[in-house]
Amino acid sequence: MHDDGTAVALQRPPVGVGAQVGGPLAQLGREVAHPRQHEVQLLAVQSRGALADARPEEPAYPRLMAQVPGPAEFAEHPGDHHHRDVTGGALRAATFGAMDGLVTNIALVAGVGGGGADRNVIILAGMAGLVAGAFSMALGEYASVQTQNDAVAGEVAVERAELFRHPNAEQAELVEMFEEMGLTRPTAEAVAREVHADPELALRVHVSQELGVNPDEQPSPWTAALSSLLCFAVGAVVPLVPYLLGSSSLLVALLVGAVGLFTVGAVTSRFTGKPWWFAGGRQLLFGALAAGATFLVGSLIGVTTT
Repeated sequence: MHDDGTAVALQRPPVGVGAQVGGPLAQLGREVAHPRQHEVQLLAVQSRGALADARPEEPAYPRLMAQVPGPAEFAEHPGDHHHRDVTGGALRAATFGAMDGLVTNIALVAGVGGGGADRNVIILAGMAGLVAGAFSMALGEYASVQTQNDAVAGEVAVERAELFRHPNAEQAELVEMFEEMGLTRPTAEAVAREVHADPELALRVHVSQELGVNPDEQPSPWTAALSSLLCFAVGAVVPLVPYLLGSSSLLVALLVGAVGLFTVGAVTSRFTGKPWWFAGGRQLLFGALAAGATFLVGSLIGVTTT
């Protein structure tokens, strides 16, 4: 706005233009306060496309990020990367359940089929293995996760009692932990003093540092159990599909199971960062070993009892 009241058209800066602030920043990362408007200068920096082209594993990535002024870097950061939730227990239980269901019933079908059983017997054995295995996995997951949570709760209670009985000693212990992380002694003492000003915060920090867990983010045993049950059932039914559709070929059932193993293994690579072909091939190898062993046993027993 000019002094005479006429409006001045402002052009919005393009993406990749950052602000260099002469005054102090009120809050890094989310809010930037400019005490005086004349202290802000717009500078051209690397475009968003250039940053997108440079992946974190490439040497150019840190160099490009270093050239971005503070506020623009923080503007880029929220969408730059994300972390998957690995604390809930569902991912591990679901993956293990699906893999176990596939391997268990592929091996069961191979063993019973290798012994010379007909289609109806294979379906009966496979469905029995599906139900028994699904409930076994679910109950095992529930007991395992609940036991782990109970153990964590017990250790949290121990730490809470220690903070009540020996607050100064615990604070000194926290100072040493911070120093081992690389903080200077004065900084470590200041941080520990501020942490211990809030008893609940002190408890969370001590548990996190000493046990490596967050007491407020423990996995749900019900989530783990249900994920395991459902995924085991889905995995176990895959090698039975050809028989349920009328086929009597053991080879077809094993090939369908192999496709299922490779597919599930490849899908898990999205969560682990492993190459899809490596994850799929590894699971296929595990299933082949189990199926080969049970087929051999079934063949020997079938020949003996005939």
